[in-house]
Amino acid sequence: MIACAGDEIYCDPSSILGSIGVVGGSFGLEGLIKKIGVERRLYTAGAHKAMLDPFLPENPDDVARLKSIQREIHAIFIALVKQSRGSRLKGPDDELFTGEYWAGETAIGLGLADGIGDLRATLRARYGEKVLTPVIAPASGMLSGLLGRRAPGAGSMAALDGIASLPDDLISAVETRAIWARFGL
Repeated sequence: MIACAGDEIYCDPSSILGSIGVVGGSFGLEGLIKKIGVERRLYTAGAHKAMLDPFLPENPDDVARLKSIQREIHAIFIALVKQSRGSRLKGPDDELFTGEYWAGETAIGLGLADGIGDLRATLRARYGEKVLTPVIAPASGMLSGLLGRRAPGAGSMAALDGIASLPDDLISAVETRAIWARFGL
């Protein structure tokens, strides 16, 4: 579903693509709690708040309700894929939208992806060797170390212990912004 946001989809030969379906699962544990002598107390407001509770016997009406919601979400998912991929889709609906998934080359043949390639190679092939793609990695820069964040290679300074209480998100944002600024972004 996330891939549908892109204009083009590139994948690795071993990527898994497809899985255009909806799944939900649970366990039926009501027999287990009886067997081990547990008395469960459940308090709810709303007639269906405990729907599909794994500690209660399965209610056919609840299952029917869940399946109805799943069908609705599946229809939305299918419409999104059709809108996003359009005429590039080559497989029949009864194959593409079953929840099945395929490796990269097969998915390309079905129109679920446009080609094999990683981000850097694809951008360089399209725009030339001078394309720069920054690597965003866990914080390990000097600022992180100075402010007490623990990351590989990051040191700390006892004199700055009072500053170490700054939120990690602020530090990461500053470092990430500095990386992107190098590229004029």
